[in-house]
This record gives sequence, structure tokens and C-alpha cells, in this order.
Amino acid sequence: MSMALEKPPHAREQHIAALADQCVQCGLCLPVCPTYALDGNEAESPRGRIAIAAALARGAAEPTAELREHLDHCLGCLNCERVCPANVKYGELLVETRALTGPSPRRPRELLALLKQPSLLRLAAGIGGAIGLAQWKTRLADRLPAGSAWRAALDTLQVDTQDALPPLRQNPSAGHPVIALFPGCVASVEDATAEHAAIILLEAAGYRVTRLPAFCCGAIDLHGGEMAAADRLAERVRDAWRASGAEQLITITPGCLGTLRRALPDITVADPVTLLAARAERLAFRPLARRVALHLPCTQLNVARSEVALQRLLRQVPELDVAVVPRPPHCCGAAGSHMLEFPERAARLREGVLGQIATLAPQQLLSSNIGCRLHLAAGMDADGRRWPHMHPLTLLAQQLENPP
Repeated sequence: MSMALEKPPHAREQHIAALADQCVQCGLCLPVCPTYALDGNEAESPRGRIAIAAALARGAAEPTAELREHLDHCLGCLNCERVCPANVKYGELLVETRALTGPSPRRPRELLALLKQPSLLRLAAGIGGAIGLAQWKTRLADRLPAGSAWRAALDTLQVDTQDALPPLRQNPSAGHPVIALFPGCVASVEDATAEHAAIILLEAAGYRVTRLPAFCCGAIDLHGGEMAAADRLAERVRDAWRASGAEQLITITPGCLGTLRRALPDITVADPVTLLAARAERLAFRPLARRVALHLPCTQLNVARSEVALQRLLRQVPELDVAVVPRPPHCCGAAGSHMLEFPERAARLREGVLGQIATLAPQQLLSSNIGCRLHLAAGMDADGRRWPHMHPLTLLAQQLENPP
């Protein structure tokens, strides 16, 4: 049965207005909002955007380019939700308001279509690797206009490195709880090693893992105002889940969690680190004398809420020195497609995070969100910094004492 979110006339406007009315205008969201810190402009704060959304919903304002831009600049980090005393559902309000106004005219449709198709992305990555594109990407990017989404995408290309992991078991033990892993789109290609690592760790902790087909969960469309496309992908998520026979769903990319939970409101959708932390006594790790900077993506903090579980797991690795990247800054600026649509703003936000990482003097950078990691790596390339980077699950799987 389809669960497409069709609404009767004016229902969306009424819903937006009701959500906006929950805001008490206290301003506690302002100090944790990255775009407000960037611009010092009330319209670039959650409180300002709520006022814009209410005005649009009630017909008191037209969706002019200027008003749209304030909404489009929002990173959807949800720091505001975490500190809101009135429990305003800001993420839902933002999604509904973008659905009301429709997709931005500056949305890079062709590029996003490529990113949403893992088979095409894998082909493009293979061709790029064969011709050594990452080695001369800067010269090619310099030929593209500043602010170009394609130029920003080129900047994220990395030299391919393979992180050694033990092979997966062919026949995991029956009788264990079955977990379905959602690979996603970009992560299924760019973070395939982390997916492999998650399966190794979960099997060592006593789970069986079944992998769903790789496709986009709909987050790119949902947050871009493409509601019809997002609903179609949500239905595909539900079909894949029903066919899995699993007890709960996981994804290695926290950026997919909110969208998967929206598609499957009655199903437990989790970050794998929460499952691993619950069975931490089953996992033993080899020592690693290394100082790592742990970057906690906004979605891990505010959607997955798994930062404590992740730090617990990493601190089980003997001799590993884990330094959490300080906040503020509150967001690296990647924010899904934001780094492609607003690369200059995203780069300004990134600089603050890279500066905080530098103060930690790490030997390696860990981050669980592939978009954040690629965005930060592009900034490292530009600045001549060289911190090897990986998903935390990859490091944990590498150090696992007795892989299954």
C-alpha cells in the first residue's frame, strides 16, 4: 500500500502554520545555528526561518528569490531542535516549507541525478580512477566557474586507497538477530569499505546482516523540495524492507537515518554503533598507538544521537587517543547537497572545523558521514593538510581481535 504523503488543498499551509506557532521566539537556537554565526542575520537563524515559513504559509509573503535563499541556506543540522525548550519540530517544518515553495531554481539536477544512481556513480568513479582524475582535478576545476556545483564535486574527488579488512564470512551463523543494512547511494560507492567493516563488527557481536539493494533513500529530494520524487523513493525503501525479513534496519551514514525513519515510522532504524555498543563485551580490539580526531557529524549528534556509543567503542581500542573535534563551529557545511549548491558558504563553514581539527594535532581524522568526510578532505587538499581519514567503523574493524 502506498504511503505517499498527498495532502488536501491548503493542508500543507495549515500544517506549517501550526508547526511555526509552537515557536516561543526565545532565541536559544541562535547561538547554535551555524548560518546565523556565519551571517549575523536574523533571517539566517531558525527563529527567522520559522517566521518566513509562517508568512509563506499564511499568504502574508510571496516566495521571492530573497526569501527562498534564506530557507535554502539552512543546513538542516537540527542543532536548534536539540536546544529548543518548546520542542519545535524544525526539521519537519523545513521539509514542509521547501515542499510548499518547490525546488530551488539553482538546484544542480543533472549532478544530483548522477549521485542518486549508484551504478552510474560507480561507473564514473571507475573511469575517473582509471584516468587518474583525482591527480589533475584542480586544473580541470579551475576551468569551471567559481560557485559551480560541478567544480565543488570535482574538489571532493580523492585518490583511491584501499583499507585492508578481513573477508566477510560466506555463511554467518543462523539463529542470530537479523539486521538489514541500507547501503544508500553515494555511501554505497564511496564508503563501501565502511559498509564491509560494519558487517564484520556486527557479525562479531552476534548479529546476522542482510544487505538491501543500493539506491537513494530520498534525502536529497526530501530536503530539496522534490516531494513527489522523495515519496517514490520512500515507497521503494518500504518494498526493500518488507522483502528483507529483518528485525531492524541500520545505515552506516547518519545522513540517511531521518529519511529512513520517515519512510518506516514503525520500524527501528539505527546507527550500527548503538547495536555494537550494546554488545561491547563481545568485542575485543588490538592496541593502536595513534591520536585520532573524531568529527561528530550533525546527523550523528542530532538524529542518530549515537555519539556516546561511538566514543565508548573507540575507547575500547587500547592505546588509541581519541580527541573529539570541539563545537562550535557547529557544522562543517557539507549538509547533503548544500556543499554543491552553495560551495562558497560551505567552504567558509568548513574552515572553522578544519581549524579546530588542527588544534588537536591528530594523526588521523574519523567521521561517520561520507559527505562530511569528502568535504573536509577537499578543504585539506586546498590547504595542504594531510590527515588520513576514514569511517570510525573501518578503524574498529581493522583492530578487531578475532574477526568472525
